[in-house]
Amino acid sequence: MEFGYIKVAALSPKIKVADPKHNGEIMIQHIKEAAAQGASVIVFPELCITGYSCGDLFLQELLLEEAKWQLFSIAEQTAQVDAVIFAGLPLAYKDKLYNTAAVLHRGRVLGIVPKTFLPNYAEFYEARHFTPGMQRTVPVTLREGVAVPMGTDQIFVCDTMPSIRIAVELCEDVWAPNPPSIRHALAGADLIVNLSASDEVTGKDVYRRDLIAGQSARLVCGYIYANASDGESTQDVVYSGHSLIAENGIVLEESERFTNQPVYTELDMHKLTAERRRMSTFIQSGAEDYTITHFTLARSKTKLTRFVDPAPFVPGRKADRDKRCEEILAIQAMGLKKRLEHTGCECAVVGISGGLDSTLALLVTVRAFDLLGISRGQIVAVTMPGFGTTDRTYENAVHLIQCLGADLREISICDAVHVHFRDIRQDQDNHDVTYENSQARERTQILMDIANQLNGLVVGTGDMSELALGWATYNGDHMSMYGVNASVPKTLVRHLVRYFADTCGDTALAEVLLDVLDTPVSPELLPPKDGRISQKTEDIVGPYELHDFFLYEILRFGFAPDKVLHLAQLAFADTYDKETILKWLHVFYRRFFSQQFKRSCLPDGPKVGTVAMSPRGDLRMPSDASMRIWMDAVEKLAQEAAAKDLG
Repeated sequence: MEFGYIKVAALSPKIKVADPKHNGEIMIQHIKEAAAQGASVIVFPELCITGYSCGDLFLQELLLEEAKWQLFSIAEQTAQVDAVIFAGLPLAYKDKLYNTAAVLHRGRVLGIVPKTFLPNYAEFYEARHFTPGMQRTVPVTLREGVAVPMGTDQIFVCDTMPSIRIAVELCEDVWAPNPPSIRHALAGADLIVNLSASDEVTGKDVYRRDLIAGQSARLVCGYIYANASDGESTQDVVYSGHSLIAENGIVLEESERFTNQPVYTELDMHKLTAERRRMSTFIQSGAEDYTITHFTLARSKTKLTRFVDPAPFVPGRKADRDKRCEEILAIQAMGLKKRLEHTGCECAVVGISGGLDSTLALLVTVRAFDLLGISRGQIVAVTMPGFGTTDRTYENAVHLIQCLGADLREISICDAVHVHFRDIRQDQDNHDVTYENSQARERTQILMDIANQLNGLVVGTGDMSELALGWATYNGDHMSMYGVNASVPKTLVRHLVRYFADTCGDTALAEVLLDVLDTPVSPELLPPKDGRISQKTEDIVGPYELHDFFLYEILRFGFAPDKVLHLAQLAFADTYDKETILKWLHVFYRRFFSQQFKRSCLPDGPKVGTVAMSPRGDLRMPSDASMRIWMDAVEKLAQEAAAKDLG
């Protein structure tokens, strides 16, 4: 349960219909195997102790009594297992029969949860045997001296990890228009378990997957769905054992159908808590009507087997990535289109360096002009060679502008900056921050003044990663009249440009774009060495792939430095060692806090993803907030790592 992770399991054993003794024995075996895998929450399918497909045999008293005794046998023989277990069985109460889930923990039955919605259509006829469950709990005597609460409105809370609050629904409950899990979540449950017996027909697996993913997203919860397997009767239908585990809209793991495959993964309960905390519309209520039952789990480290994405802003599958790129380009272009329409501007001014960000900004501007039906010749693309400009970036800038049909203007900034150096008494051989920023501010001045001349609009080029690190000159390249890249991280900028290269259908343009992609990221403010770029951004501020990872985990979920480090070590295990990750994590926090003043006065720009930094939208952060507790936490991690190395 370290860092809020808990290992869970959805099991679909091959049972025998109407043979509780056999089923109990095989369930005990599966529980012990799951516990050996480290599972703390174990979920079996609906009516697993007897089998879901018993039909009128559910009316046989012997079957019901044997199912109850097998429940106690399972509990007793798994008393040493450090897990909470959910097992399905038919249970008689006051001359009525209920389809229930029993909750077991360390030899005890903690509670019984009955099914709310009984399907009685098509191949289902549950109302023939069962009664819908009661919401408010009632005491049910399972055997002499053993009474437990029975009712749908129960939450099982882990005292040793309070963020684990579990509620139950059974199969059809989640398919109904108003699933019980909705009120469970509003009462505080953040993990829903579903004991199911959903038979298989063509296409149903896709619907089932979408249903579980969607419910976990709507409720901002973890969702474990354990489905009945091919041990059930095939008299009229077939069961595939299609089990799923989802977290806030993402299916983390699912079983291959028709295999009885157990499903394991880890749920991030801290992430779910952070997401609910962030969503002001997720208002919890109604918990006072619930029966709360407490249990404990041993505090132990949970070894992660789930994938930790080193590029959280970039979809892994090409088809998804292409779709994301097209969507983002459309958002950027539509944002600029609206701004041009509103201001009446039919001219845009863009500074083109031959680097990634300005290339993307020009591509977006071209799209916006095409949408408006305005000639691309009204786009004034200005290349402004300076002291650090190399032939490669200059030529790429020129060729890019020419390929896109924009109005190319070349204005060297060298003479103007030399005059400025003279005016402020700056030694031109002193390559300090003044030397660099004077060039950036001169370029912004040129762009703004050309825009004034032409009644145009300056399109900004800076990306979100640069804004997070403050890697932008105040009142220089972080200023524009509309910043189209303001919420696009650097790792995604690369893919947007590559997508354009792959889909533009213009060989000459594609060649330029590919060479831009192959060029080291640099502000080119220091003189080249032997004609090559001497100032590489990632050598100074660190790898953007790390910083984008930090940015996502810190801003999207509010994770503390120790968890960010832990996740980064897993995500970049084959790329960076712990010392390197800590070094750049320290840099990230320092720059992120110290540079907020630059983000507090950002120009308008479109939000494209779940993480953004507009001071009017997603990041209402004071410019003078103290970074002390975060820096102390990172330094403590570094000290612990150093001590471990010495030890």
